[in-house]
Amino acid sequence: MSDEAPEQSSKTEDPSHKKLEDAHKKGDVAKSQEVTTWFMLLGSAVIFAMMAPGTSAALMLEMRDLIANADRFEVGGPALGTFFNGLAISVFSIALVPLLVLSVCAVAANLLQHRPLLSIDPIIPRLSKISPLQGAKRLFSGEAIVNFVKGLIKIVVVAAAVLYAIWPERDRLDTMMTADPMLILADFQALGIKIFLAALVVVTLIAGADLLYQRNKWWKKQMMTLQETRDEYKQMEGDPKVKGRIRQLRQERARQRMMAAVPDATVVITNPTHFAVALKYDQTMRAPVCVAKGVDAVALRIRARAEEHAVPVVENPPLARALFKSVDVDETIPAEHFKAVAQVIGYVMRLERHAGWKAER
Repeated sequence: MSDEAPEQSSKTEDPSHKKLEDAHKKGDVAKSQEVTTWFMLLGSAVIFAMMAPGTSAALMLEMRDLIANADRFEVGGPALGTFFNGLAISVFSIALVPLLVLSVCAVAANLLQHRPLLSIDPIIPRLSKISPLQGAKRLFSGEAIVNFVKGLIKIVVVAAAVLYAIWPERDRLDTMMTADPMLILADFQALGIKIFLAALVVVTLIAGADLLYQRNKWWKKQMMTLQETRDEYKQMEGDPKVKGRIRQLRQERARQRMMAAVPDATVVITNPTHFAVALKYDQTMRAPVCVAKGVDAVALRIRARAEEHAVPVVENPPLARALFKSVDVDETIPAEHFKAVAQVIGYVMRLERHAGWKAER
C-alpha cells in the first residue's frame, strides 16, 4: 500500500475521454454490489408481498396431497424417477415467476449503474489470478479490509433494524406455533413485510453511500499523471487518422468562417468560375484585405453567396489568379497588386454611386 500512495498522489489530472473508453472496453466500470443487493431485496419484498400467500398455499396443497397419498406412489424402478420429475416440475412452476422477477432486478441494477458493454478482458486467463503471492496480497489488501469491515457493519446494522422491527411482535411468535395454518400464513406475511421494510431502509442508505464511494474510488483510479497526459496527447497527435481528422475539422471551420465573411466583402474578383477572391476595403484600412478565396467548387460557392447578398462580382481572370496565388485569407494584398485592385474597387464604388448599389443592398 505504501508503494501505491506516491503513485496515486501524483495522479492530479482528470482522465481523458480515451482513458475512460479504454477502461470501459476492459470491463472496468464503477459498480456497487450494494446497489445490486438493494434491487434484489426490493424484488424479493415485492414477490413476498404479492405472491407469498398464493405461493405458500400452492406449496402446502402440493405437500398435503403428497403426504395424504404417500401410500399410492410407486417408489421402485422407473416410477421413482417419474415421481421426482413431476414433483420438480410442480415446484419449478411455482418458483418460475419469482426467479424471473429477481433476474430482471439483477439486470436492472447493472444497467442503471453503467451502459451495456461486452468485454472478454475480465475472463482472460492471467498468471496473477492463480499466483498464491498475488492472491495473498489481494486477501490482505486495503480494499479487502474495507470490504470486510463494510460487510460486518452491514450485518450488524441490518440485524439491528430487523430486530427493532419484529421486537414488538415477539409475543405473536409463540402463538403462531399453535394457530391454524392459514392464519399463520397471514401473520407470517405481515411480519415478513415489516422485516423487508426495515431491511430496505437500512440497505438503501448503505447502497447510496457505497455507490458514491465506488464511483469516487473508480474516478481516482482512472486519474492520470501529468506525464501520462502528455504521452497520450503525443500519441494521439502522432496518429495519422487523428491528425487527418483534426486537419479536416480545421479546414471546415476555416471555410465556414470564410463564407460568413463574404457578405461583408466589398468586391469578389473571379476567373470567372475557376478562381474567386473576396476583398474588403474601407477608408480606415491601409490596403484591401482578402476575406475569402477558393477554387472550383469553393469559388462557385463564394460567387453564389456574394450574389445572394448583393456583393459586386467582377470578372478579371489575370487578377483573380494572381491574388489567389499571392495572398491568404485575412491578409492584405501585396503592394504589386495595389494599382489593379484600386482600379476594380474604384470601378465598383462608381457603380454604387451612379446605379444605386447601396440602396439595393
